[in-house]
Amino acid sequence: MKAGFIGLGNLGKAMVKRLLSQNVTISVWNRTKEKAKDLDVCFMDSPKKLIEENEVIFINLFDSEAVYSVFHMEDGVLAAKLTDKIIIDTTTNHFEKVEYFHKEISDRGGFYIEAPVLGSVAPALSGNLTILVSGDESAYNRAMTYLNILGSTIFYLKDIGMASKVKLINNLLLGVFMAAISEAVVLGERTGIKREMLIDILLKGAGNSMVLNAKKEKLLKEDFSPHFSSALIYKDLHYLQDLARKTKSPMFLGSLTRELYSMTFNRGEDSLDFSAILKLFK
Repeated sequence: MKAGFIGLGNLGKAMVKRLLSQNVTISVWNRTKEKAKDLDVCFMDSPKKLIEENEVIFINLFDSEAVYSVFHMEDGVLAAKLTDKIIIDTTTNHFEKVEYFHKEISDRGGFYIEAPVLGSVAPALSGNLTILVSGDESAYNRAMTYLNILGSTIFYLKDIGMASKVKLINNLLLGVFMAAISEAVVLGERTGIKREMLIDILLKGAGNSMVLNAKKEKLLKEDFSPHFSSALIYKDLHYLQDLARKTKSPMFLGSLTRELYSMTFNRGEDSLDFSAILKLFK
């Protein structure tokens, strides 16, 4: 098995490592070549060249603007011959932008699979991501061998845009939970209880969640090296506000939480893990 991969951020790199561990031969392209120096991969000169050498190509980028740029750059994705190629985009995209990405690839005879993931670095390394998929069913079935390496749970939502919408809704809870947990931890400490004991109590009570379990050590050690940055959750909540506006739905907690994360930019903390919102409450 072999595949191409575009994007070597924290999550993208973890996904590449997982594929390599399962004997998938990987070639990559990234704007910064140095990010591939510790990987046993072939670095390609352009997305076009990467696609020419692979039938299945993964994308994992910061946002839809980055995906659009990689599509349209000189020797980018759309410059390649895309007939029968499968582009699996794991980026958390804007729900309207993915409609354009689907069309651009399908108009050129290829298949665009929308496949945002739930989970970050640790589950990616162990193959325990949850993957949401929208797109052509035959291409999805062809891609399953690769998706099963990365994810332990896969939901096929089929309709274009649905996977991206559901991912954004999931991240509403992700952002709100993390903010509420951080506020509770700071309040508990000021009440006089030690942080470690408080977190253990919360994990036995109303605070028990995948979020607190995943971020417990970061909160205890205040090691906020990024797995999923504040800038990313801020971007996702911004996309979610567009979805709420389009569906004429109120979004009270999501909007408030987005504003909390917006404060990390002025504090110079937007590149830290999103659990670093604890610092804001402190």
